[in-house]
Amino acid sequence: MTTAELPVAAADAADDRDCYHCGLPVPSATQHFVRVDGAPRRMCCVGCEAVAQSIVDNGLSDYYRHRDAMPERRREAMPAELQELGLFDHPDFQKSFVRPVGEQEREAALILEGITCAACVWLNENHVARLPGVSAIQINYATRRARVRWDERRIKLSDILAAVRAIGYRAYPYDAERSEQIAGRERRSMLWRLFVAGFGMMQVMMYAFPAYVAGDGELTPDIELLLRWASLVLTLPVVSYSAAPFFQRAWRDVCLRRLGMDVPVALGVGSAFLASLWATLTHGPEVYYDSVTMFVFFLLGGRYLEMLARQKAVRGVEELGKALPSFAERLAGWPERTDAERVPTVQLAAGDVVRVRPGEAVPADGVVVEGEGEVNEALLTGESMPVPKEVGDTLTGGSINVSSPLLLRVEQVGDATRLGAIRRLMERAASERPRIATQADRVAGYFIVTLLVLAGATAIGWYLIDPARALWVSVSVLVVACPCALSLATPTALTVATDALARMGVLVTRGHAIETLAKANHFVFDKTGTLTLGRMRLEEVRVLGGGDESALRALAAAIEEGSEHPVAVGLREAARGLALPSVARLKAETGKGVQGWVDGECWWLGRPDHVAACAGLVPPSELAELAARGGTVVALASPVGWQALFRLADGLRAEAAVLVSRLAREQSRMSVLSGDAQPVVAGVADTLGIADARGGMSPQDKQGRIVHLQREPGTVVAMIGDGVNDAPVLAQAHVSVAMGGGTDLARNEADIVLLNENLASLGRGIDLARKTLRVIRQNLWWSFAYNFTSVPLAMAGLVTPWMAGVGMAASSLLVVLNALRLQRTAALPNLCRE
Repeated sequence: MTTAELPVAAADAADDRDCYHCGLPVPSATQHFVRVDGAPRRMCCVGCEAVAQSIVDNGLSDYYRHRDAMPERRREAMPAELQELGLFDHPDFQKSFVRPVGEQEREAALILEGITCAACVWLNENHVARLPGVSAIQINYATRRARVRWDERRIKLSDILAAVRAIGYRAYPYDAERSEQIAGRERRSMLWRLFVAGFGMMQVMMYAFPAYVAGDGELTPDIELLLRWASLVLTLPVVSYSAAPFFQRAWRDVCLRRLGMDVPVALGVGSAFLASLWATLTHGPEVYYDSVTMFVFFLLGGRYLEMLARQKAVRGVEELGKALPSFAERLAGWPERTDAERVPTVQLAAGDVVRVRPGEAVPADGVVVEGEGEVNEALLTGESMPVPKEVGDTLTGGSINVSSPLLLRVEQVGDATRLGAIRRLMERAASERPRIATQADRVAGYFIVTLLVLAGATAIGWYLIDPARALWVSVSVLVVACPCALSLATPTALTVATDALARMGVLVTRGHAIETLAKANHFVFDKTGTLTLGRMRLEEVRVLGGGDESALRALAAAIEEGSEHPVAVGLREAARGLALPSVARLKAETGKGVQGWVDGECWWLGRPDHVAACAGLVPPSELAELAARGGTVVALASPVGWQALFRLADGLRAEAAVLVSRLAREQSRMSVLSGDAQPVVAGVADTLGIADARGGMSPQDKQGRIVHLQREPGTVVAMIGDGVNDAPVLAQAHVSVAMGGGTDLARNEADIVLLNENLASLGRGIDLARKTLRVIRQNLWWSFAYNFTSVPLAMAGLVTPWMAGVGMAASSLLVVLNALRLQRTAALPNLCRE
């Protein structure tokens, strides 16, 4: 066998357990393949699949034939020829993680490797933001995910990635599998460093013990020197390997003239080690090898536990990236033929028919065309009960078929699916930094400067008092007061809370939403689709012009054919099975009505007062009678006169009364703003016990009312709405909540989306938001109390370096564990259902 043939044979022998491109193990659930030399080769992730496909597409398959070993690092898994082509700038490679946001602007989802603290986030954001052509960059500390926006005419993506690498970090195209690989590599690296530090600490403590317990003259100078040299040999790998990241990041910060969390740590460890080394070489009085190794071990231990907690907190968010299956069973020629073929999900297109077997995930959004069964939508809505599905019902990509096979006609794929929209909204929320987090980062930056000044003053003071203690006292000050806990306090709690809310079907789409919802004290509700089910049914038709009732129902449905308003849906449902006339020159006024032409005659349909004004008519006498029966009355008129009145009714949501009652007990103020008639709105409000109810309001009227409420001192307004006419109001409120079944515009304007359309989830979300704010305040108070207490004690010489390491690690771990308590809230019973 020749050298050139070796890799192919080795790949075949590996039985596809290793990635053909990079050689790393392939996760069992991963299904990524690229055809190389006529045979399908298995890949470990989307990134390797894209790189390998680009290698093949550019005629560089000889790379695989001629390489004689797998790459040692990920960047070497790319031939030089392809690097010169600018792989990251290739449109095909960018499809999976770059989206256009304008004619020339692009936005990429990246994951950063090497982020360890809030200062790292600040450094990367400021460094990249200064590049010409970069218009925005936002990095989430907890998830390590970044969103970068740039003008492709002025800068290339590869230039941005090179700039990140230049300051000691690495950026990769984001996908869930790569994120998990990086997290695993981060855990292994940290665990090895922790092991070396722990082993060195135990051995050094063993050699230091005789010096602590021996009396005067019991330890001879040669034995003491031998123990020092043994401790030095054991401390060297701890400082050079286990503590290396602290020195690397500190040196990078100094070179860039910035101060990060690792600067005081590196100064403390480095100065103590160098002083001990000098004392060993010159037979000085004191060495601190035991303190150095213990400090490094405890600090690494705290950061390792913090890393595990952080990864656990973000894992729920990452699950969305793995919800869609890699392959789907497409039926070619359906319904005439049912030839089945397994194809990658990314190759599905609108109109394809796929079979979803029991236990499989739905690969795309679509409509059931054959079969009956149940699906579990818990990952998307937080509701664990299966949802029945039959022909004509919609299926959401990522949900699980739990009963019988279903045939699905694909309507939306990829980023156009509901799951894709949810992921984009979650990414937007993760990339935005709330005010409370920004303030904490700013305080931490000033605190580091103050800390360095205090450590320097302490060293000078103790050198004048007791030179032998000056070094370790100043080291203790540097270590004990490092504000890691302060930087972790806010982002960790917000990340955990966002994950917990998503699990209960409450999707946070803006960074400030949790903080503002916790402070909300005036809740404004829309009526239709929010307090009510939003499924209007035609209860009564009053014919006024002598026409045929069926023809009038068909005419009303035809005029409302293009609207998704609940009233329009109810009118179309009432005309199901009837032949609809053709309507031309439609003109809609949001919240008022629609005008259209049928057979050359103008017709108006909408609110009775609006129709009366348009047609120049006096409101009919029958209007008061119908309105008194409850529901919504819609009028139909032509130039001849009034033709019909339609009364539609909508039922209250079962959980609405419980939520309103609970908010009333908390002394929160409430209002109902609706475009429906005042008697209808007042009836719903009276049933729920809401005093402030206003009907007949246009979107502008609603927005004006919100502005009026916001002018009241101390008022924080939360708007809960649904539908396109609520979009301006949702944007105006301090914090806005949209029902998951509302229009895309309303969901995009909202800060929070109720995916399961259940107001009980909103009640639980309010509880969790308030608890999150309490946890953040607890973390911040603890961080400040710890620093302001420990610094004076350390300056007084009452804290040794190893005690400082324990205190620093424990304080960071405490704020993370305190934040993780929020995860329990997602598992609590839904009390608003009772």
